[in-house]
Amino acid sequence: MTAQANAQTDSTSVVGSSEKYLTFNLGKEQYGVEILKVKEIIGLMEITKVPRTPDFVHGVINLRGKVIPIIKLRNKFGMEDIKNTDQTCIIVVEMSFQSNTLQMGIIVDSVSEVLDIDTKEIEESPAFGASISTEFIKGMAKTKEGVKILLNIEEVLTADELMSISENTATESQPVSMSP
Repeated sequence: MTAQANAQTDSTSVVGSSEKYLTFNLGKEQYGVEILKVKEIIGLMEITKVPRTPDFVHGVINLRGKVIPIIKLRNKFGMEDIKNTDQTCIIVVEMSFQSNTLQMGIIVDSVSEVLDIDTKEIEESPAFGASISTEFIKGMAKTKEGVKILLNIEEVLTADELMSISENTATESQPVSMSP
């Protein structure tokens, strides 16, 4: 194939392309995360607190024999904490970390829907200045209902935070042997 044919193929594959996002609410804001990163949505369950973790780490849960960390996204984003409702749930996401796959739960106020968002309707996140990091924002989607903040879930936590969480989770998940 020639370079010109490659360019035409690349440009036609972009035309009309869309991506699927699971949208959810935190307060009055709507967010989205790539559906391919979402493993499942579960209701709130008993969460075991893990000592010496940041305030946004709510603890860990045992999900079908696997211990996964739970992040309270409101706390991570510096939002006011509210009481849980019957709409509050955990979105279990899967992400890559140090060439491993890590599952993590994020607590959200409510889940909205799965949206097919045209890539032409996604704009880069606005620049807020050097002191405010927006690396965790993949883009801003313009929809009929307003603007949705699309998250790059693998950038919501820093490498140090992920390392700390994975270490604490590994420690928490070690079986305790009890001799008779």
